[in-house]
Amino acid sequence: MIKRGLPPSHPGEILKDLFITERGLTITEVAKGLNMARANLSSVINGHLGISPELAIKLSEAFGNSAQFWVNLQNNYELWHAERKINRATIQHFYKESA
Repeated sequence: MIKRGLPPSHPGEILKDLFITERGLTITEVAKGLNMARANLSSVINGHLGISPELAIKLSEAFGNSAQFWVNLQNNYELWHAERKINRATIQHFYKESA
C-alpha cells in the first residue's frame, strides 16, 4: 500500500515534462518515432490513457530506460487511486492474525 497524501503524477505528465519537453521534442515527433498515432500519445500525455506494457517497451527503447520504469509509474498511479476507492472495512478477512 502506498502511504502518501498527494497523488502521484500521471505517467503521461512525467513523460511530457521530463522526457519530451526537457529534450525539446514535440508530441508529433515522439509519436512518429514510437510508430503510434499522435492522438493516442496525446491521450496518454493528457492523462486520458495509461501506459500499456507495449508502450512501456517503446518508451524504454526510445529514451534509454527500462520498460519496468514506465510500468511502475502506471501501477503506482493506479494503485494510489484504487486505495481511495476501496473501503477496506467492508472486506471479509480470510486469514488469522498472528499473536
